Amino acid sequence: MWDLCEAGLTALESLNLDSCQINDDGMENLKGLKNLKCLVLSDTEVGSKGLRHLTGLHNLESINLSFTMVTDCGLRELSGLTSIKSLNLDARQITDTGLAALTSLTGLTHLDLFGARITDSGTSYLKNFKNLCSLEICGGGLTDAGVKNIKELSSLSLLNLSQNCNLTDRSLELISGLTGLISLNVSNSRITAAGLRHLKPLKSLKSLSMESCKVTASDIEKLRSFDLPNLVSFRPEE
Repeated sequence: MWDLCEAGLTALESLNLDSCQINDDGMENLKGLKNLKCLVLSDTEVGSKGLRHLTGLHNLESINLSFTMVTDCGLRELSGLTSIKSLNLDARQITDTGLAALTSLTGLTHLDLFGARITDSGTSYLKNFKNLCSLEICGGGLTDAGVKNIKELSSLSLLNLSQNCNLTDRSLELISGLTGLISLNVSNSRITAAGLRHLKPLKSLKSLSMESCKVTASDIEKLRSFDLPNLVSFRPEE
């Protein structure tokens, strides 16, 4: 990969390298981009060693590391980048340990852990991210016990807990206080129509997905008609 600084791009604020042929060695060419705010490394061969070249980029606000080779130990390299607001860690090798390494990033507003292997224990670290507006944890490791640590994130507007097949109606009860929610996805869980009553306080809800749950479209339509007038999109649809 060419040296971006030598190419006169030191003022660069956004760089998208999605699916490019960049590895850890190539990451050295990024360390001089002090003005960089947004960096996309998704679907590349970048691993943990490569992240050490980002430690001086203190203006970074958004990093996408989905489908990379970065592991838990590499995430420690990001702990000093407290300007980060959006972080995508959609990768199966990321676990609770990696999440623990990020607790200094208290300014996070968007955290994507879609495919990461986060368990109930790991959700305890979420308390450090009180400004989170968007959270996705869909790796299948959560139960109702883990949702207890999510219910305190009062700034959430988007919550995706799909694919966690052990969630029950209790989870809906736990998040019923997140009245700022606009989008909620709890598909592929054990949630039933009986649990829908817990969603009545979520008056701002516009999108609700409960596919592969024991809930029908008519169940959701009834909830919308009587309690959630702003709900415009829901699944199942029929």
